[in-house]
Order: sequence, then structure tokens, then C-alpha cells
Amino acid sequence: MKLGVIFPQTTSGADARAMRDYVQAAEEIGYDHLLMYDHVLGADPDTRPGWRANYSHHDAFQEPFVFLGFVAALTKRLELGTGVIVLPQRQTALVAKQAAQIDVLSGGRLRLGVGVGWNEIEFQALNLDYHDRGARIEEQVQVLRELWTKPLVSFAGRWHRIEGAGINPLPVQQPIPIWMGGWDERVLRRVARLADGWFPLRHPPDGWKAEIDRLRGYVREAGRDPDRIGIEPRFTLRGTPDDWHDAAETWRVLGATHLAVNTMGLGFTGMGEHIEAIRRWHAAVAG
Repeated sequence: MKLGVIFPQTTSGADARAMRDYVQAAEEIGYDHLLMYDHVLGADPDTRPGWRANYSHHDAFQEPFVFLGFVAALTKRLELGTGVIVLPQRQTALVAKQAAQIDVLSGGRLRLGVGVGWNEIEFQALNLDYHDRGARIEEQVQVLRELWTKPLVSFAGRWHRIEGAGINPLPVQQPIPIWMGGWDERVLRRVARLADGWFPLRHPPDGWKAEIDRLRGYVREAGRDPDRIGIEPRFTLRGTPDDWHDAAETWRVLGATHLAVNTMGLGFTGMGEHIEAIRRWHAAVAG
């Protein structure tokens, strides 16, 4: 089971040196990968009575593609991941180009996690339809893989039309792995048909074993091998080192291929505290 860190976006601020130190510390400690969250805009909850969201305009968010290009130059082996990019609020061909560039710059270390998103305010500001995002992401995945594996693409779909055009350079990986995040039944079926891996995001009412068994059943129905679908849960750093070790062992038994630690929401105010936290978690779990 590969171990990763979730970049502490919301407390990352604008200090490039501190962000550099965090990324390089994660690699030095021995982590396998780094994940980035994605939000283009933060909304003001004070102007929206009753509106509930995980983040607001007070929370910092580095732009994932730009930031991962920065990380590619700072690291040698750390896998670079998005967990997740809100794909339906972005232009597909541009995402293909940006992802391919990061894969080239990193020597083939990108894993692209995508999701449909939940914040209608962002879709509105980016002039994209919030309500067709589930269907649209499926066509987007198809277009991405076409653009990553062929020098010239011709594609005619509901949302995309490409006539004899392609990106150059193509990515190192053919194609870049695409993972999906979410918990809805439609997401599980979409993962089973289209994705290389799954990010479980909310604890299901029937427990994780039942949820993973359900996903694997859908994968078999789609004519695919469940052992080829990665699973990466997230662990928020609470409790004791014994709790951390036990949680990691539980996920190993359940068949998780990756596990990432989240240090946001714990009151840390500087990157140094996040670095010390991920150092302690790795020491407790890696052995």
C-alpha cells in the first residue's frame, strides 16, 4: 500500500519557500505521492444565508496544474496527483494539454484524479453548466485518453468536436491514469466502467467493506478486473500513533492500494507543523 500526503491547501498561504520545504520534506521522509485539491473560486458564505460548503473565500487554494509543475521541478520520484480536479468546469483539451505537460516535466509521474464537483457557484462563474456535469465527465474522460495516446484525433460527441488535431508533446504515460472521487451510486458505476482508481470520500452507512465489495461487483459487471482498480482512502491525523497504525492496517486488509494523510483542520498555522505531523504519521504507519 503506497503512502501519500494531501497538500495542506487551506493553510498553504502564499509563501513559495514554505511550500517548497513541505514538498521536499514529503519526498525525503519517504512518501510515495502527493495529492492536490481543486477549487478555482471561493464564495462568501455571509452573502448566502443557509448556504453550506466545506470551503469559502477565506481558504487558500493553489492552482493544481501550475503547482504540480512547480513540484515536478522540486522532486525526483514523488508521484504527483490531483484528488480531484473538477473536470466538468474545465475545457477538456486544455486539461489534456496541461496534464501532458506535467507528465513530461515529471518524467511520467502524474496521476489525474477527477470529479464532478459540488459547488454550483464555481460553475456559474466559469460559464459552464452545473446540471449536465455527470454525463459530460464521461465524454471528457474519453477525449482525454484519445488526446494523450494519438498524435491526431478526430472526435465528434455531444460536447466535443475535434477535427484532425492533437497535442504535442504527448505525455510519457500512454495514457495518464485517471482516478475518480465520490460516493454516489452513479460515481461507483462510473468508476467501474471508466476509471483506473477510486478515491472514497465519505464513510458509507453500511461500512467500507460493503462499499468496496459493491464497487468490485460493478467492475466485474463492466467486464473489467477488480484487482486493476486502485483504491485510495484518506486519513485525517487524529488520535494516537497506535490508532494511525491500526487504521492503516484496516485499509490494507480491505484492499486499499494507496492511503493519504490529511493534516488540514487540525489548527496548524505553518508548514513546519504540517511537516512534523506527516513525519510522525509515516513513522507510525510505514513499518
